[in-house]
Amino acid sequence: MDAAAHDAVAMRRALLVAQRGEGCVEPNPMVGAVVADPAGRILAEGWHERFGGPHAEVMALRQAGATARGGTLYVTLEPCCHVGKTPPCTEAIRSAGISRVVVAAGDPFPAVDGRGIAALRAHGITVETGLLATEALRLTAPFRRLVGSSRPWVTAKWAMSLDGRIATATGESQWISAPESRALVHRLRGRVDAILVGIGTALTDDPLLTARPAGPRTALRIVLDSQGRLPPSGKLASSARKTPVLVVVGPTAPPDRLRALEEAGCEIWTGSDHKEKGLQGLVLELGRRQLTNLLVEGGPTVLGSFFDAGLVDEAWVFLAPAIIGGAAAPSAVGGRGTPSLQNLHRLAVEEIEQIGPDLLVRGLVEMRG
Repeated sequence: MDAAAHDAVAMRRALLVAQRGEGCVEPNPMVGAVVADPAGRILAEGWHERFGGPHAEVMALRQAGATARGGTLYVTLEPCCHVGKTPPCTEAIRSAGISRVVVAAGDPFPAVDGRGIAALRAHGITVETGLLATEALRLTAPFRRLVGSSRPWVTAKWAMSLDGRIATATGESQWISAPESRALVHRLRGRVDAILVGIGTALTDDPLLTARPAGPRTALRIVLDSQGRLPPSGKLASSARKTPVLVVVGPTAPPDRLRALEEAGCEIWTGSDHKEKGLQGLVLELGRRQLTNLLVEGGPTVLGSFFDAGLVDEAWVFLAPAIIGGAAAPSAVGGRGTPSLQNLHRLAVEEIEQIGPDLLVRGLVEMRG
């Protein structure tokens, strides 16, 4: 195996171990690191395990110990060079005697953003960049969205029949997807920062919107409810003191309803009556709170509004092998839609997987211009 092949193997390993931090490190990015000797043999590996904890480089260097001297460090993200919750990784790399660092992708965080690479080179360490950059950029996409756009990464999720219906004409929707698909959704819920539905879903389904079993994160439950109609006795409001609930209302919401929800333990946030402006304001507020991943589980009105506002980054679509039919049965995505096939929302498919009897189609949403 030549040197380039050794490099690729080591970086792929770093990308793989980085994923172990999912749901535990946000709003920081998932990062993995591998230490190899001059012959390309992997000596140690590490990943960012929890927010506020040691970074991946430090974990790998600790494991390698004295054997790191003269070796190569492979890291999926540019090492930090500033004092944050932990000391600079560039200093740890220099102290360990690493002679070469291979970086997959730069860090867009303003305190780093090229400075980490420059600091390493200033210490006489050889730095190479760009190996498996596409994979590294995808791994850190939610972090990059938060840093670059000041909002969370938005994942839209829905289940539908083969003919694109999410409920019958009478509104029955539980359950279109199979138990295996619902279990996967619970795992997804357990690693996001917030889960959002509209008041229609909240009133019809009375959902709890928690991960069962619990995951590494406890998501903020958000209801778009312009008139404050969420029942204080429902599952969401009655559990708000245990698991937080944010009710997003409009400026004309009746004060008595809002008081009742606040007394139940819900937080009230007032946004714009204009759907798209209101959503833009909401996601910026969530970004201000450093929420990295938002899961939208709403019905067609909410999903359509997010697509119309250009806010969907990723889609998880569960396709059940069933036909519902009926002209009045609702489709998955409402809103204005697009009048032209030239400007469709395209999905860059990353995965098609059979989950029980269902198919999961997952990918990145390419928003129309």
